[in-house]
Amino acid sequence: MEGARPAAARDVARVAELARLMRAELLAMKGGAMWVEREARSEPYETAYAALIADDDAHVVVGTIDEAVVGYAVVVVERLRSGERLGRITDLFVEPGARAVGVGEGLKDALVAYCEDRRCIGIDALALPGHRAAKNFFEESGLTARALIMHRSLRPAADEEGVQE
Repeated sequence: MEGARPAAARDVARVAELARLMRAELLAMKGGAMWVEREARSEPYETAYAALIADDDAHVVVGTIDEAVVGYAVVVVERLRSGERLGRITDLFVEPGARAVGVGEGLKDALVAYCEDRRCIGIDALALPGHRAAKNFFEESGLTARALIMHRSLRPAADEEGVQE
């Protein structure tokens, strides 16, 4: 049976392992190289996720199947200039073999509930342009694009071999 629960200190090593899998998967996608450079968390992941679990303005959730952790998600609550709050989903990943069975939905629902409890006015999430499954997942969850970030690489072509931006 799949489920989602708040992450605890005992989950940090597994969350860090999943974060490494997410990084490897997204790095290969269009926009992934810049995501790694700008938006992705930096190693050591164990330190980063332990700090998020302890942060009152963040919520880390693990997704499970029969109590085995197969996914994780993070939302960070930001204060806007108006003083209102915005939830920003920074991580949402489910192992490939555990996808399409409801784990991602459970993770998303837990993040939405957290943001509702904190009286956020909305929730943002980032999807890479080459990641159609993520885009579809978020759209099916009621999130729609509110901005597009356009990018042009100025790296020499030789530096970009194998890297899709």
